[in-house]
Amino acid sequence: MKPGYSLAQIGLHWLVALMVPVQYLTGGSIERTHHAVHMGMTPAYWDVVQHHLHNYSGMAIGLLMGVRLVLRLLQPVEIRPPGTWAGRAATALHHAFYAAIIAQACMGFVASYFWFGIAPYHVVGSRIILAMVALHFVAASWHTVVARDETVDRMVFPRGKRSADDL
Repeated sequence: MKPGYSLAQIGLHWLVALMVPVQYLTGGSIERTHHAVHMGMTPAYWDVVQHHLHNYSGMAIGLLMGVRLVLRLLQPVEIRPPGTWAGRAATALHHAFYAAIIAQACMGFVASYFWFGIAPYHVVGSRIILAMVALHFVAASWHTVVARDETVDRMVFPRGKRSADDL
């Protein structure tokens, strides 16, 4: 079997990757709707829509990342041992993604339904994840443009279907 991810792992990765920007684009609606309510006003309709989208997308991301984690444990990826500092950093970043995104979804759930006092930590978590996404994007770009290796191909093509040369 070639190194890489299963089709399910790839699909979940890209689904979460598409949903995470939705969180950043709709996050401001939370403060606007809460501010309007505290001021005795009716929040704007579009802010309420974004607020709900943010909440439910966040829960979906948390569940999808949980499924990704279970798949990762059940279907480990065959990779080269991370002997270099870059390999160790990549492994650490991937583990941190699972922890941070699942924790972020949990904090958002708690803030929405149990204790709003955790919201400032949820905001800090969003900034940490944004920095991690930026680092992940830079690393993927480096592998594609500078190193010209097959690292990114592993998350695009399912195991055993990476290139025509392999067939």
